[in-house]
Formats: sequence, structure tokens, C-alpha cells
Amino acid sequence: MRNKYLLILALFLGLLNGSSLLAQDSRYADAVTTVWPKGKGLSFFIVSDPGRNGLDMQKIVAQRIGDLAQIIEPKFIASTGDIFHFKGVESVSDPLWFSNFESIYPQADLMCPWYIALGNHEHNGSVQAIFDYSKVSRRWKTKSNYYTQVHKIGAKSTLRIIYIDTTPLERDETRPLNPESFPEMASQDTKRQLHWIDSVLTASKETWTIVLGHHPIYSNNSLAKKEYQDNDEMIMKVNPILKRHKVDFYFSGHCHTFQHIHKADTNMEYVINTSAGLAREIEGDKAKGTLFCSPEEGFLACAVTDTEFHFWLVNYKGCVIYDFAKFKKCLKE
Repeated sequence: MRNKYLLILALFLGLLNGSSLLAQDSRYADAVTTVWPKGKGLSFFIVSDPGRNGLDMQKIVAQRIGDLAQIIEPKFIASTGDIFHFKGVESVSDPLWFSNFESIYPQADLMCPWYIALGNHEHNGSVQAIFDYSKVSRRWKTKSNYYTQVHKIGAKSTLRIIYIDTTPLERDETRPLNPESFPEMASQDTKRQLHWIDSVLTASKETWTIVLGHHPIYSNNSLAKKEYQDNDEMIMKVNPILKRHKVDFYFSGHCHTFQHIHKADTNMEYVINTSAGLAREIEGDKAKGTLFCSPEEGFLACAVTDTEFHFWLVNYKGCVIYDFAKFKKCLKE
């Protein structure tokens, strides 16, 4: 049976010239075969910043996502937002729902639930339409600016995912939100969201806890722009809450690059998922604590068991270019 899976993965991970990763690095091929812990864990994907209306690399990456989903059968898809570049959607009947989402991800194994953390481009359009689409599509599960889901891993273990709305949190008086560009922002109470994050984490008893938000806390100095560097507002407002409650991972997007950053003062891992549509070059200096970075399009695959959380960064060719595992010795009571 294992040889069968390796053969499938050899075909899936084959490069455009017909060569296989199996011939280049069997460690990666073996690693991907463990993504789906059959009967003893939970697998899911994270897809970020895909919205190119089918152009650039979006369809190519979408095919890779669908191919791997056919093998792994993820329980759900999580996203750090910006499903819709550049002006969001106007209504549940906006053509972008079909041209940018439904027709891009038509594979049967991608008809699982999709949970979205709002990105800045969702805020450029109708946020209410994002919520209302959950009444149209059975797989679209986003109904609020911020929310939480608990997923069963094993008989005694669970995973809590907290989806936060970072667009109102990551701005300060030097970069105010333009009400014309972000029409929904005027009604946002950032203190209320921060209190909610803290209260959910205080009550959480899950084995694993991760937080998804669109904007990174720490990041490489991509494009030498302030919005792609370490975010002072996120560091000041969000990071202390996550550290205090010993969150395991903070997953984000926005930079359109793969990045894994670890800071010496916390056990939390900071992971930036690249764009599933169009990546950016990495310019400037690496952030302190950077373990990996890459300017390739792709997505992220996760497998969680009672004692292990493992993620793989998969590029647009379907090749695993980096992986990381975090372990726990025992379950929380």
C-alpha cells in the first residue's frame, strides 16, 4: 500500500520536464505521504492571497491544490484572506464568485468547508456579501469578521483555530483607513475584537491552538514597504495576547512570500503563507529569526495528531520546498 502512495506522489510531484522528486530527494516524497494521518489525525490546507481572477499563477496553483487534495482528502480549507483582489465583491451575485473562486476550485475534494480570515481586499468591497455567500454556497463558511472553530483530532485531542480580522488592527494614525476604500471599517471596534481574542484563548482547553490573520506580525522587508515589514501595531496589540496564552502557530499572508520566523522569547511559530496566485520578490534584509523564506507561489498543507503539528510548504510545481514539525509530550487535561 505504501508503494502505491509513493507512486501516486511520484506522478504528482513530477516536474515539468518529467523528472520526479523521488529521484532528487526521497525525504520530501516520504514526508508528504505522512500528511494525511489516516484514522488518527486531522489534515487541512491553508490557501492565501489567490485572487487573480484566474490569471497569473492562480489556475496552476489551484490545480496543484486539487491534485494533492485528491490524495490527502483535507477536512477543510483555511485561508488568510484576499480571496478577491482588488476591490472585493459587491454582492452574492458578483461574477467574481464564479470567475475567481467557484470555477477555480471545482475539484470534488475541494468541496469541503472553506473558512476565511478577511484580508484588506475583502474590506475594499462588501464585507456583508462575504458573510451572506455562506447562504449560497455550502462550502463557504465565513459568517463574521472574526470567529473560532474547534476540530476533533482524536478521541481526546482537539484543534482550535481562531480567525481574526487584522485590517483594522494593523493600522495607526500614520496610516489611517480611507473610508472610501474601506467602507466597513468605520463600524469596527478594535478593542472589542482584542478582548474577544483574549477571552477565547483564556477559555480554550484545546490540545493545539492556532490563529489565522491576514497581516503578519513579523516579516521580511519585502518590497521595502512599511506594510510588508514587521508590523508595529500587530506587535503591540496582538502579539502579547498570543504569547501570553501560548498559541502554537500564527499563520498569515499578505506578503505573497513563504516565510517561517521564530523568536527567542516565545514558543509560537510565525508562518507567512505565500500567494496562491502571484508571488513577490523578497527584497531587503531578512527578519531576525527567519528560518526559511521563498518568493514562489504555492500553498500550505497541515497534518495534526495528538502530539504533532506538521506543515509543508508546497510550491506551484507541487514540490515540497520546506517542512516543519512541532511536538507535544502529552495532552492537555
